[in-house]
Amino acid sequence: MDILLPVLAMGGMGLIFGALLAVAAKIFAVQKDERIPLVEDCLPGANCGGCGFAGCAAAAEAVVEGKASVNCCPVGGSEAAKKIADIMGVSAQKTEKMTAFVMCSGGVAAKNKYENNENIDCHTANRLGGGMKICEFGCLGFGSCVKKCKFGALSIKNGVAVVDRAKCTNCGACMAECPRNIIKRVPYTAKAMVVCSSKAKGKDTRNACDVGCIGCGICAKNCEAQAITVENNVAVIDTEKCIGCGVCAEKCPRKIITMLNKTPEIQVIRRAEKG
Repeated sequence: MDILLPVLAMGGMGLIFGALLAVAAKIFAVQKDERIPLVEDCLPGANCGGCGFAGCAAAAEAVVEGKASVNCCPVGGSEAAKKIADIMGVSAQKTEKMTAFVMCSGGVAAKNKYENNENIDCHTANRLGGGMKICEFGCLGFGSCVKKCKFGALSIKNGVAVVDRAKCTNCGACMAECPRNIIKRVPYTAKAMVVCSSKAKGKDTRNACDVGCIGCGICAKNCEAQAITVENNVAVIDTEKCIGCGVCAEKCPRKIITMLNKTPEIQVIRRAEKG
């Protein structure tokens, strides 16, 4: 009896406290909006952080609470936005498809100020005297962005990072990772891009890289759409004004303007004018 009574007492107290906790859990339970899991199911589950939230679950909660738009997910794109809009009972705004783009074509063409054979990342390289390249604006080429990309959309080719536009989901992870901030978000339909970020004067750029923009302005002078300006010693293309004629790429003495979507109609007109 000396043992039985304490055991029974403890058991009874356990039952009472358990019942109290169960009642308290029901009283103080935070009601979760039933739309949150529905919205989360519409998201890709990449948890890449491209939306600005910790993951897809956090993004779904933010959408339901009105802290994020239905098209906040860059990976899911317009398809996910439409499904989420239907759940939320709102209209999904039409968004332009975007992609990451590395604003550098230096790589092996960019001259070195010292040699480095160690296996390091871009952040470490950037801290070692600003990197091994003379150009302080170009790609370091150690692939930190490649490792960060969950979709296999980046690779290092000829010493510079390159984006596979077909695989890029516009999550922004590579942009946040790059210590030089040379990976930019551009419209997928952009017709031409200046593949350089150098803000150095023309003479200094020539000494640092064989293909860097020297800010000569020849592209701007020959642009019929007036879509090109020279800002901080580097040419910049207004993607909304650009008609994709390709004249800038043809005239550029450094050949650092790449045509992404050259307009066939313009080509036909040019051939007719020349003929």
